[in-house]
Amino acid sequence: MKIATFNINNVNRRLPNLLAWLALARPDVVCLQELKAEQSAFPQTVLAKAGYQAVWVGQKTWNGVAILARDSTPVLTRTELPSDPSDQQARYIEAAVRGILIASIYAPNGNPLPGPKFDYKLAWLKRLHKHATALRRSGAPVVLAGDFNVAPTDLDIYPTQSWDDDALIHPDSRAAFRRLVGRSWIDALRKLYPQERLYTFWHYQRMRWQRDAGLRLDHLLLSPNLADRLAAGGVDRAVRGQEGASDHAPAWIELAP
Repeated sequence: MKIATFNINNVNRRLPNLLAWLALARPDVVCLQELKAEQSAFPQTVLAKAGYQAVWVGQKTWNGVAILARDSTPVLTRTELPSDPSDQQARYIEAAVRGILIASIYAPNGNPLPGPKFDYKLAWLKRLHKHATALRRSGAPVVLAGDFNVAPTDLDIYPTQSWDDDALIHPDSRAAFRRLVGRSWIDALRKLYPQERLYTFWHYQRMRWQRDAGLRLDHLLLSPNLADRLAAGGVDRAVRGQEGASDHAPAWIELAP
């Protein structure tokens, strides 16, 4: 079972890129983030013709998340992160696909800091930690996939000091991610590539793609009962270099039966 996460950075603008990647990579499940499309504007019909059924939470401007399943229908279980009913940002969706509970996550960026956006980021990650713990304790096999907007270690960012004051690598952000993963969840790509520099995001500015000046912001976390099924994984870097591409590349894993 191949599960991928892809911050598409506007699903309608990047739809040709998305469809080309789906046809080539043929993931069984795809978690999308940053749809930048209202609920009614999600390209459901086009994706269905490509063989993917979907559940999604749309939102104009910057947010929006979705889960696609190839030749299967995701069973929607949740459309928001619990513990704060006042939070109206479309950043979390959860569905069951082929016996696995899968969440598509778009964590807040947190910039500028200090300030309310950074406070919201840390509070959101704390809520995610609480909910993830409840999911793990349920005994269900779970994959938390998405753009967590955290580069967890110095191995997850190109050698530089230019991001030192950014929320993506701030010590509090990294500490929140460490607490989330804890000793139970498996950071799948880091498990497969413990010492390699892996990037999933390259900013459009300052020739960062051309210089391979990237960050690993997109993660797939596995519940402990999926650890033995992790068979492969990677980042489809070439997708980032295509014309009209998102500033993220898809990250993926394969789970053995």
